Amino acid sequence: MMSNNVRQIPILEVGGVLISTSILTEPFCCDLAACGGACCIEGDAGAPVTLDEIGEIEASLDAAWPHLSASAQAVIDRQGVAYTDVEGELVTSIVNGKDCVFTCYGDLDIDGEHIEHCCLCALEKVCREGRSRFQKPISCALYPIREKRFSGGLVGLNYNRWDICEPARKKGQALGLPLYRFLREPLIRRFGEAWYAELEEVARALRDEAGQE
Repeated sequence: MMSNNVRQIPILEVGGVLISTSILTEPFCCDLAACGGACCIEGDAGAPVTLDEIGEIEASLDAAWPHLSASAQAVIDRQGVAYTDVEGELVTSIVNGKDCVFTCYGDLDIDGEHIEHCCLCALEKVCREGRSRFQKPISCALYPIREKRFSGGLVGLNYNRWDICEPARKKGQALGLPLYRFLREPLIRRFGEAWYAELEEVARALRDEAGQE
């Protein structure tokens, strides 16, 4: 699920990808104990997906199905795992105008902390259990970074600042962890190791320019 509150910030180019500088400077670290995974159940549209990802999701559907609510199963039966939103993007289907159909609930142990009744992704759950190969859409893994594709194959990345992620900003500030470092693994999954290394160099130069260590 996504909010559409995208701020306009200075842009840099990294390896052919346009990057808003906030991705390199803003503190961020998801705090599931505080938010409960609210980004899966808030917003007004599903998570952006590609045609290839829809195929992967459909291949994982049997494994994920028992973890879905009856309402989510009914939506998928009626319109499938994805639909085209008002902006013409393919996105995951949603329930009651907001909840991703792949939302499920359960306890989670992360970083030594036990979190009860947290929003989970059924696709990621069955993947971690070894019952499917597809983890979750890359748009979900990258959130709160949102990817925009422009004509000519140009790609841009922006930080989608959302009120419900305030606990993540506070935790990131306490840890001294910028957004791009928190999302290191999904950024590498999307763009590769060499690209991420270049991103780190750009971030280092930006810190030096600002007089930071």
